Amino acid sequence: MTATVPIKQRVVGLLGPAFVAAVAYVDPGNFATNVESGARFGFLLLWVVLTANVVAMLLQYLSAKLGIATGRSLPELCRDHYPRPVVWGLWAQAEIVVIMTDLAEFIGGAVALNLIFGMPLLQGGVVIAVVSFLILAIRTGRQRRFESVITALLAVIVGAFLYQPLRADVPGGELVRGLVPGFDGSASVLLAAGIVGATVMPHAVYLHSALTQERFPRGQGHERDLLIRTQRLDVVLAMGVAGLVNLAMLVVAATLLRGSDDPTLRGAHTAFAESGGALTALLFAIALLASGLASSSVGVYAGQIVMQGFLRRRVPLSLRRLAAIVPALAVLGFGVDPTKALVFSQVVLSFGIPFALVPLVSLTRRREVMGEFANRRVTTLAAGAASVVIIALNLVLVVLALGG
Repeated sequence: MTATVPIKQRVVGLLGPAFVAAVAYVDPGNFATNVESGARFGFLLLWVVLTANVVAMLLQYLSAKLGIATGRSLPELCRDHYPRPVVWGLWAQAEIVVIMTDLAEFIGGAVALNLIFGMPLLQGGVVIAVVSFLILAIRTGRQRRFESVITALLAVIVGAFLYQPLRADVPGGELVRGLVPGFDGSASVLLAAGIVGATVMPHAVYLHSALTQERFPRGQGHERDLLIRTQRLDVVLAMGVAGLVNLAMLVVAATLLRGSDDPTLRGAHTAFAESGGALTALLFAIALLASGLASSSVGVYAGQIVMQGFLRRRVPLSLRRLAAIVPALAVLGFGVDPTKALVFSQVVLSFGIPFALVPLVSLTRRREVMGEFANRRVTTLAAGAASVVIIALNLVLVVLALGG
């Protein structure tokens, strides 16, 4: 029966998982790091955004392929192939990653509600938690519907942010120079790490393998080679869209906010209102709200995958929701600056990347794990080089921190 369906229709029907994972790449942490980077350093770190997105494409493709080829998620395979102390360590750091992810998402959504409706941040955080839980509840037995809802929210973000560069007078020469690698002091290195952490999201690496595992169980009847080729297209499309949004964020901030005394999300909203009008500012806030709602739902789902895979423990979504919201509400309740909290969370995420990336590369290169779908040598080398660069960046951050 499958053979009678036109190939184009089959391919379209197999798309979707990467768009759920891509939401993690346009979450409120991306807003904070890209806005602050553009406001403080102009187009200087544009190359970091572009490079991080290319690396993210590679990682998401490997994660999707892992789930299809093995029928298991990355955390499950780590448990199967690594010693128990290593598994416990990987689980502990993965939980920290999920907490930092949730922190960014709740804070971003709360800031958006404050900008649009004047709602207090603490109350906004509670609203984001409730609505995102309702979105997540759709997933139960209805993964395609969940993918559709998340993709719709992603479309809102894309529409809102790609509109803004069209209204801004972007200096072409400076934009091109921003594609040349370079830094300007330790503060720019710190922001670069935040951009990497916000773009190459560790929890999304864990999640994508589970999304394809659930969507395409082994023995379902689909040809795995077709599935893997389709997911490669899915990743390129979804991550390409997310990459354009991130580039647009930094370009608009560099154009409109350069030298701003208030390189925060609230400052960006004010600057957009002054330079582009009320509609531009409203679109920015709406995009931030859609980002908070979508990414918080995906973040809690990723947390469930992490615990279930590493520890073989199922935790009710209500408990995971509570564990996710308490740290975020504490930050909001104590009056911590939202933008600083968002940037800090993304730097922490950057330190978690190698712990997801190294097992992913190691497992996908093994024929005893992947069979005929094991990585080619060039793929392993490219992913390994990305690991070295990210780990080196983290070591530089440690040296800078120790040096004050």
